[in-house]
Amino acid sequence: METFNLFMFGLDAVIYFTIMVSFLHFRYRLGLGVFLTALGVMHFMETYLAAVFYVPLPFGIVSPGSSIFFAGKLMMILLLYMKEDAATVRMPIYGLFLGNILTVGVAAILQLHIPVEIAPGRVADLTFMREMGWLMVWGTALLYLDSLGIILLYERLGQFMKHWTALRFFLCGAVMLTFDQIGFYTALRFFLGAPIEVFWGGWIAKMFAAGLYSVLFAAYQRLATKGDGAPHSGRSLGDIFNDLTFRERYEDLLARTGKDFLTGAFDRSRLEIEGPRLVHDSARKGETASLIILDADHFKAINDRFGHMQGDATLKEIARIMRHECRSIDLLFRYGGEEFVVLCPGLAHGDACALAERLRRKIAGAVRTPDTQPVTACLGVATLGEDGQDFKGMLSVADARLYRAKKQGRNRTVGAIDRSDGSGLQTPAQA
Repeated sequence: METFNLFMFGLDAVIYFTIMVSFLHFRYRLGLGVFLTALGVMHFMETYLAAVFYVPLPFGIVSPGSSIFFAGKLMMILLLYMKEDAATVRMPIYGLFLGNILTVGVAAILQLHIPVEIAPGRVADLTFMREMGWLMVWGTALLYLDSLGIILLYERLGQFMKHWTALRFFLCGAVMLTFDQIGFYTALRFFLGAPIEVFWGGWIAKMFAAGLYSVLFAAYQRLATKGDGAPHSGRSLGDIFNDLTFRERYEDLLARTGKDFLTGAFDRSRLEIEGPRLVHDSARKGETASLIILDADHFKAINDRFGHMQGDATLKEIARIMRHECRSIDLLFRYGGEEFVVLCPGLAHGDACALAERLRRKIAGAVRTPDTQPVTACLGVATLGEDGQDFKGMLSVADARLYRAKKQGRNRTVGAIDRSDGSGLQTPAQA
């Protein structure tokens, strides 16, 4: 009996792999939804079989639901990632997670009904539904962690085993299925009192399944794809994790919020969030950071003489120049009216003053009013540590230096205090 069950165990894996890989291989003809739907509809049966259906094998008491079908699904998720990308594979990950949470919720509501028997002895087993509900929730949470882990581990191993794709496929499956077996057996032990033999038998069976699926994968890779695979994406684990967890969507949404509609710079509300965070992080890491505040000279006169549309065009041109001259990691904000602030992580005070002076010269040389008069600006610079220990302190110092630049005749940069007499040390306008 045990030998026959082992044969059926392997046959189940071959059939499952063959059908699912066929759906995946022909996804462009059938549609990816066929593969994803087939992957999803198996989840309830996997959980059901893992709870009630066990067979004796030479190495223990095993459930095909957990050892064959769940293990196969996890390997299919990894294979989908290898064929597509993280943004695609997150669809079944979150679809399974949310779908099974919905299933558990619906089952909980159904238990509030008062059922009737449509035939003698044919009544719903509510106790089993409750147990299945908890197993579904636990299994779904494990699947989420398993799916993220197997992909990240595959990429991590790819840094050392670029051309051993099938071996990596097996190692990733073995590691994550071990983690899953520990987690799922814990639930079986708690809810159903499963003996320890179930753990060891299930673990050996999952290792056997991982090996069998890896052999099948190697054959598929050699025959159907002519050896082509995805040895290593070359992307950082952080980027892949962000894709898997939708963080890049969050970052994109965050980047689109708090923007000044006119100039495209971040607005003041965003500055009040990003400024303290950037300065705090820099101080915590022992790194420097600088702040530049810029104010366009006599801007009200531009609006009064040439109209607000011309004033808007002037602000847009100033913002364009500032973005072009600043580094890619610098953050540009419209502070209010004709004032702009630049946050410069990692930029020492002397370099920040040089950047501010370059901005002043570029604006004076490129921005003109309709009567060809140059538009100039005053700038104040402050740096973490020597000019303040937090964002507000730095902003206050930079603003004071901006005001000093205006008093000194405008069109100048003030970046330090002359200790001999306390006056602003500024760079005067160049003719």
